[in-house]
This record gives sequence, C-alpha cells and structure tokens, in this order.
Amino acid sequence: MTCWYEGPLAAFDTETTGVDVETDRIVSAAVVVQDAPGTRPRVRRWTVNPGVPVPEGATAVHGLTDEHLQRNGRWPAPVMYEIAEELAEHAALGRPLVVMNAPFDLTLLDRELRRHRASSLDRWFEASPLRVLDPRVLDKHLDRYRKGRRTLTDLCAHYQVTLDGAHDAGADALAALEVVRALGRRFATRLERLTPTEVHALQVGWHAAQARGLQAWFARSGSPEEVDPAWPLRPELPAAA
Repeated sequence: MTCWYEGPLAAFDTETTGVDVETDRIVSAAVVVQDAPGTRPRVRRWTVNPGVPVPEGATAVHGLTDEHLQRNGRWPAPVMYEIAEELAEHAALGRPLVVMNAPFDLTLLDRELRRHRASSLDRWFEASPLRVLDPRVLDKHLDRYRKGRRTLTDLCAHYQVTLDGAHDAGADALAALEVVRALGRRFATRLERLTPTEVHALQVGWHAAQARGLQAWFARSGSPEEVDPAWPLRPELPAAA
C-alpha cells in the first residue's frame, strides 16, 4: 500500500497584508494538487483586491502593490467562497491538505469568510473533516533538537527541496508539499503506519506542546508575546474584525 506521503496531496498558501489574523487580509492564494511524487502539479490561483491599503512592508515581501491588486484583483466575497469550496472538495476526496504554519493561513481564511460571507471555515468540513499536514509542526516534533530557524525557506534548504519564487502563494504551497513528502521519507519508521487522520490528531497535541515551550521561552526573556496553542485553526475572538 502506498504511504500517504507518496500519494495524492493538496497544499494551500496565502499572501497577505500583514501577520495579524484578526485584522489583516488575503491578497493572493493558491491551492496546489499533486497526485504522486514527480507528477505535474495542478495549481489554482486567486488574486484579491482586499479593499484596504497594502502596507509597504507587505508589498516588499510578496511584490503585490495596491495598483496591481485594484487592477487585477477580485472582490473578496466570491474568492473566499471559492477557496473554501476548493478545500472542501479535497477533503471530500480524502486528500490531505498541506499548510505551512496552518493556524495562520486557515485562521485568516476563516476570518475573511466571517467578514465577507457571514460564514466560518468549520462549516465547510462538517461532512468531510480536514486532515492537515503542517510541515512546521511535523519538523519541530520529529527533529526537535535541531538548532536553527524553521521557516519554509529553512525547511526547504534542510530537506533539499527547491523553492522557486518564494512568497508567491503557488510556489510556497508546492514547496511545502514537497517538504512534507521529504519529511515522510526521512521519518518513515515513525510515520508510515499512521494514517493522515491520525497524523492530524497528533499534531494538535504536538503544536500545543511546542506553543507551551515557546511561551515559557518568552516568559524567561521578558517578552509579553502570547502564543496560541490552538491548531490548525484558532478560535474566534469575541471582538474579531
């Protein structure tokens, strides 16, 4: 039987106006599907006019300007519907979904759905739940004592995955997908007997433990920063934008 990391996978990524999931907006997104290692991926992309100014710092990261988004972007409401529908279709087909740092991208999508569709991300997965594979959580658990940063760029370098065009949603999604395949092969003895559903459930606990460790480090260093242990989706805040 083919192991899940050698089988069909989908991946999701966004580019945004910033890093606050409660107030920032999606400006581009992509879903990448690959049926097997080495096969040509299928990519679906969205460009969004967020309706708010894009900070210069965000443009410096992903290259998307206000002018470009106003000229080429679509209004958020139909785009968020299409993205959620796309992810739900993959869940219904049993494809695991790779999302690097899932609590960021999935929570941001949830907030956009609430903002523009009076909906939530959870309702799209009532019939077929998401099975998320987060390379950041997997790597931090499976190789927890390795020093160094664990951004997507760092993981690609460590697992010898090519990342062409970083901070393009399609390129980042494909790279994250390939990192998960590489992780699966490297830690096959620990992963090959688990189903994607089991891996998803384990990551809930792994991320919470990682968050507690990071929170303790912040406390020792005197930082007031709070670390949310929820994975893969943060709960809605009462005053969310």
